[in-house]
Amino acid sequence: MLRVGFLVLVLAFLLAPLSGLAHGVFWQDVALSPRDWAAIATSLIGGAAAMAVIVLLGTPLAIYLARGRGWLVLLAEAIVLMPMLMPTLALGILLAVVYGPAAPLGKAFGALGVTLTNTPAAFLLATVYAALPTYVVAARGAIAQVPPDYEELARTLGDSPFRARMRVTLPMARRGLSAALSLAWVRALGEFGVILIVAYYPAGMPVQLWTDIQDLGLQAVFPLVGVFLLATLPVPLWLGLRARLA
Repeated sequence: MLRVGFLVLVLAFLLAPLSGLAHGVFWQDVALSPRDWAAIATSLIGGAAAMAVIVLLGTPLAIYLARGRGWLVLLAEAIVLMPMLMPTLALGILLAVVYGPAAPLGKAFGALGVTLTNTPAAFLLATVYAALPTYVVAARGAIAQVPPDYEELARTLGDSPFRARMRVTLPMARRGLSAALSLAWVRALGEFGVILIVAYYPAGMPVQLWTDIQDLGLQAVFPLVGVFLLATLPVPLWLGLRARLA
């Protein structure tokens, strides 16, 4: 009984924040503002675009990390991990230094008509930097669980290395890759520090929540908090439980 009581206490502690959605909030007195709706659109559209970029860039890198050997693989893995280990505000400042309008790289993009500070393109850039490492690390683990022998067998049947991975490895790792993508989605939508520095405008949901708290107080942000949780929690939670039951 003592062990059960302890587990219940820990679970209640973890669940307690969600009770804030109902406790002391008068939902009939609050509503989403036009700025909230704009932030929702920014996060969902920008996040979806970031996921496409992340899959295209991150999947080949995850395969390389899962299948490669040697010091170059270790170096690549360290580079992937560095953005995850950096404080997000520090990463945002470094991105602003590199991609800002006064920086050589920022000027090069500016010459092409792309401004990478406080624009939708800047939001996409910041989101990809924030979420790409999460996807790569999780996808690497999923791909590593697929035995390489299956790829070798496909090659003996005439497939190229690329075709073998597309037809065998990735389909076999699909559940893990789906979970990796869902984690990256949560990371992308929830990012605050990087986007605050690089893409304060157009505001996504985290930045808009912070602004609303400053301007209107805690009670006014609950509708947007509810949408935020609906956009981030259900799919990763379902995929995690599905993987556990598989």
